Amino acid sequence: MGKHRSRLQIIADILFAVRNNAKKTQIMRQANLSYKLLAQYLSFVIEAGFVRFKDANSYTLTPRGHEFLKGYEEYSRRYTQLEEQFDDINNQRIALEKMCFNMNKVGDYFKKYVLGSK
Repeated sequence: MGKHRSRLQIIADILFAVRNNAKKTQIMRQANLSYKLLAQYLSFVIEAGFVRFKDANSYTLTPRGHEFLKGYEEYSRRYTQLEEQFDDINNQRIALEKMCFNMNKVGDYFKKYVLGSK
């Protein structure tokens, strides 16, 4: 099953595209958005003060936009670390469960005396 991007991720993708000045088509391609979604999100990031018009055809990042990206990069780094830690913990749990329940004698004991089945 595919992963969907969060709204924060989409906003960050747009800001990453705009970081070095970009036109709508460049932002749309780099952020992997349809024109309709780009228009919605672009309005939002402009209203939020993250992006401004550089000239008639291109957009640029504001200081507030740079601040958002810096915060997002830190958030993303920490989130990834936590996901990796959670995966490690989950793998440990699975290994422990296999030790308990995948051995025939222990499995038979568990079924008979713990679960009450014969």
